[in-house]
Amino acid sequence: MAVKWIKRILMLAALAGIAGGFIWLMWPQPIQVDVAKAVLGRMQLTVDEEGISRIKEVYTVSAPVAGKVARSPQEVGDYVVAGVTTVAAIRSVDPTMLDARTRIELVAAVEAAKADRDFANAAMLQAEKELRFAEAELARTRYLVGKKVMALNALEKRQLDADGAQQRLESAKAQLDARLHNLEIAEAKLLGPATRAGAEPAEDCCINLTSPVNGIILQIPVENEQIVQAGTPLVEIGNPLDTEISVELLSTDAILVKPGASASVSGWGGPSELKARVKRVEPAAFTKISALGIEEQRVKAILEITDPPAKWMGLGHQYRVFVRITIWQSENALHIPLSALFRWEGNWATFKVAGGLARLATINVGQINSSDVQVLSGLSAGETVIVHPSDLIADGVQVEIRDHAKE
Repeated sequence: MAVKWIKRILMLAALAGIAGGFIWLMWPQPIQVDVAKAVLGRMQLTVDEEGISRIKEVYTVSAPVAGKVARSPQEVGDYVVAGVTTVAAIRSVDPTMLDARTRIELVAAVEAAKADRDFANAAMLQAEKELRFAEAELARTRYLVGKKVMALNALEKRQLDADGAQQRLESAKAQLDARLHNLEIAEAKLLGPATRAGAEPAEDCCINLTSPVNGIILQIPVENEQIVQAGTPLVEIGNPLDTEISVELLSTDAILVKPGASASVSGWGGPSELKARVKRVEPAAFTKISALGIEEQRVKAILEITDPPAKWMGLGHQYRVFVRITIWQSENALHIPLSALFRWEGNWATFKVAGGLARLATINVGQINSSDVQVLSGLSAGETVIVHPSDLIADGVQVEIRDHAKE
């Protein structure tokens, strides 16, 4: 009899254990969540963009005349001194060869110029003879008028004839000078390259070009000896201490950036960020195609580095950098992670943790950056909010903070 009751008691205990386990399994478990604190502290809003470093003033030394430039005596990276260091030397070349047709045309032009010269010379000789005759007639008329043989008006006419002859002679001489100069021009066009074998250039044939500024050589477009035309760039020189940062901003971001705004420069290869300041924002935008093939309106902003040169001496010309420009900041802003924010019935909201339960809190937000959001109302400093809330989270749901989140 006792054994029978023992079996019943054990069976009832087993059934009670199974029922309890089933109830425990079916009972809702707290949802594990990641959390963060609402912090009262420094927050800033920035415009982040890639940029390039550049030397503000780059001087290009060009060929002043057409000629043969010698191999560059300098190398890229060499330091040069203004007005002292020779960066290029150029020697003007002889005139080019003439083809047969051009030579025949130029020879004919010379002959025509000689004919014009002879014609002008003959006209001058005739004018000299006419002047001598007019002066002789004037002298005879003056004598006869003095003897009362001829009237005074005859003397005036002879004087007028002599003056006219003098003017015609002067005109003939001017014509002869013009024809002589035309002949010289025509003969100069016939000049060809020097034909003396082994002719050595004069010592002063070369034009030595010196550096216009103290700095380093950035680029030598023409390194080897060759023929160049006037205006060909030979050397580019700049002062590395005169480095600035150029950033191409979206036009919507450029409106928010003001001259004098603080900025930081990173990703330039140095051990730490560099401090910078916005110097100017250009007023005109330009169209640029993005990597995705989208047309964008970009505006160029120029930044000057405010850190001492010793800190960024390794930064060179046309180096890639990453720029972060501050457009708003506050030292006493209440903010939470942006991942805790979501839309709820047309408003911004978040879930805060109170007494182990998730509580929906509608908040008013201010500035939003890439990681945080400013809370104007709806939360207090130190309150815990859920980040990355899943679809399982709702108002009043029991939650449990993950161990790593507690740490």
